Amino acid sequence: MPPSSSAILQQSFAIIDQEIGNHAFNRQEYPVLQRVIHSTADFEFKQLLRFSPNVIEAAIAALSQQVPIITDVNMVKQGVSTLVQQTFNNPLISAVEQVTTALPNKTRTETGLLQCLQQHPQGIYVIGNAPTALLALCHAVKTTAVHPSLVIGAPVGFVAVLEAKAALAQLAVPQIRVEGRKGGSAVAAAILNALLVLAWRQSNLSEL
Repeated sequence: MPPSSSAILQQSFAIIDQEIGNHAFNRQEYPVLQRVIHSTADFEFKQLLRFSPNVIEAAIAALSQQVPIITDVNMVKQGVSTLVQQTFNNPLISAVEQVTTALPNKTRTETGLLQCLQQHPQGIYVIGNAPTALLALCHAVKTTAVHPSLVIGAPVGFVAVLEAKAALAQLAVPQIRVEGRKGGSAVAAAILNALLVLAWRQSNLSEL
């Protein structure tokens, strides 16, 4: 079953279009920003969202090829599960669910993410909550053969968040990230959901 767009969603998008003002996002990037603003009602994301070169194309390819999607926490997984099932039905994994006990000096989410990186070194990684998980991912990319197909870096908070996003910005991996302290599970899910819709449209399987 293809994903559908409700009348309320379309009305919300129209309001965002009216209020967004000038921006430099291209026709593929803008729907991602649009979904993020819809999920947060926060137009400041217009200044915070960053795209690496050709990341949309890389994301579309990975999603359509059913590359596994790994989220840091369950809330992100729940936020994308409906569209994942309605589109390409990629394997969907929550890192924190993969372990019951954390490694020494690591969080459960970080531990689970490291395990997922071993199993899915080219997976799609969606981080909306845990900066420690994003830092672990960045370290693994720098020091091992891990090379994710896509990283969405949108942890929220005050501790290690800026450092994690700065580390991601230095990596030559396809990435979409939210600068600053803002982000969160809803934001990370909105980014991936927008990419799923773009990929589904491009697949010519459905008119959305």
